[in-house]
Amino acid sequence: MAKLKILEFPDPRLRKKAQPVEMVDQALKQLIDDMFETMYDAPGIGLAATQIDVHRRLLVADVSADKNEPWVLINPVIFEQDGVEVTEEGCLSVPGYYEEVQRAEHIRVRYLDRDGIEVESEFDGLLSVCVQHEIDHLDGKLFVDYLSEAKRQRIRKRLEKERRHRQPEPATIF
Repeated sequence: MAKLKILEFPDPRLRKKAQPVEMVDQALKQLIDDMFETMYDAPGIGLAATQIDVHRRLLVADVSADKNEPWVLINPVIFEQDGVEVTEEGCLSVPGYYEEVQRAEHIRVRYLDRDGIEVESEFDGLLSVCVQHEIDHLDGKLFVDYLSEAKRQRIRKRLEKERRHRQPEPATIF
């Protein structure tokens, strides 16, 4: 397994819409394993393939306290939603920022599981929020898009400044 690089806002690759997964094969299963390792290490509760610059409709999630309830959703489609829930969200692609976002409280999703079997599941609570958040990534949308333009720009500028400060000095070439 390998830890993958997570893209950070405002990287334009985060805006690219993911394409459907055509085939569930060993390479995809390895990518899924790598995504879980990356997500758990970050640490996070969800990760969309778009966030690691793989533009396929794939997400992984695990909202359990013990990190022992992994979910794999390939080509997920929300086909039913109801209720309203406002929760504070963060994002591995927008590190260090948390804001309240309004989402559906309950969703029904159709997707392929890790073995390529079509499944329908109902999600509520934190898992519902997480799945909606990650599907947004697959559609090129970030949680900061739910915020005001002014707040989004402040976050973007701070992240760009932080990124500049953590980049190493270029080596001197003799």
